[in-house]
Amino acid sequence: MDPAAVADYRAATEEFLAAASTADAARLDRRERGGWSARQVIHHVADAEAQSYARLRRLLAEPGTLIQGYDESAWAACPALGYGELPVGPALEVIRALRASTADLLERLSPADLALEGRHSESGAYGVATWLETYTRHPREHARQLAEALAAPERR
Repeated sequence: MDPAAVADYRAATEEFLAAASTADAARLDRRERGGWSARQVIHHVADAEAQSYARLRRLLAEPGTLIQGYDESAWAACPALGYGELPVGPALEVIRALRASTADLLERLSPADLALEGRHSESGAYGVATWLETYTRHPREHARQLAEALAAPERR
């Protein structure tokens, strides 16, 4: 695996965690109109990382596998998942641990591993290279969303 790609993946993790570190309790539930709160963003990223962790390993161990999509909005709205009220500390630990483990795995990949593919239930052909691009970009997109939520004015 290209060391620069792994470094970029690790950097994306740090960018998200740095943004999340600014989420104090007083602003955690602020949101732009119609958007997710910082708390919801953090819980979403933790769940997305759990999905990404399993997806990559399935692609590597079971080439040709079906990668199941999921409805992120439904997860965020599901009361049992607690996106609106659970503390974010455990979710941040999940993000940190899963991304560290995956970054270590990425360092071991060969060019043949990068060519492995499966099929995504929503988007079709889905390979390790696509996975890497998606999950390097994902925390950066949500770091921006998190910053916007934290900067939102307090609504009464």
